[in-house]
Amino acid sequence: MAAIAYAAYAGAQSMGYNWQWNRVTPYLLKISETRFTPGVLFDGLAASVLLSSVAFVIAIAVGGVIASLRQSELIVGRWTANIYLEFIRNMPLLVLLYLFYYVLGPIFGMDRYWASILCLAAFHGALISEIFRAGLASVPDGQREAGRSLGLTTPQVYRFILVPQALRVVVPPLTNEAIHLIKNSSIVSVIAVVELTTVGRNIISKTYMSFEIWLTVAAIYLCATLLLTMFASKIETRLTQSLRTTTDIKTIPLV
Repeated sequence: MAAIAYAAYAGAQSMGYNWQWNRVTPYLLKISETRFTPGVLFDGLAASVLLSSVAFVIAIAVGGVIASLRQSELIVGRWTANIYLEFIRNMPLLVLLYLFYYVLGPIFGMDRYWASILCLAAFHGALISEIFRAGLASVPDGQREAGRSLGLTTPQVYRFILVPQALRVVVPPLTNEAIHLIKNSSIVSVIAVVELTTVGRNIISKTYMSFEIWLTVAAIYLCATLLLTMFASKIETRLTQSLRTTTDIKTIPLV
């Protein structure tokens, strides 16, 4: 990272670029006599987090439906899920965004904001469905058979037996997928949805401070994803400890 930073600095110096870091501060924080208020860059970060959060919730629902269809005994359900997965996984995210905005948007009356949310949800829902499928596959088949032998229906087997055990497996990769979604949310700037990258582009169009603004935007994304990564690591550690505690078998000596 130090080498990349030095190369960028040397390249800018060879171009005769005039660094103006002092002009970046108002876009981060607005300092008045009584208080500090966030600048437009942090407003853009808040918009990115909100957009990503809504898309992530919908993606979890989509992933759950697709994972259930893949586990279904119906051939139509399995084929539908497989076609969806193959289409999404083999489609570039940018092309998928254009498809949602320029094709599906006018048909269903979606504005650019909801088109971007549904595009991200559809793309990451396919990835989350694989996480759910792997989590369900990690539960031994004997658990499913035991539930059916007790007279539980299929929804009850999933609700009371499979999902609680698979939850410990899927939570860590789900948090990583949330980080991935926040990074991918920057692509919606190509259709002028207001978020961090779009705000950065608007500032550059006014100030021509390309180096300073893009480096600041990159630092904000880096700090946000690092915080989420630390949070994901703590969750994974706690789940691992909980799993070890519940799976430890204490033997009672025979008298």
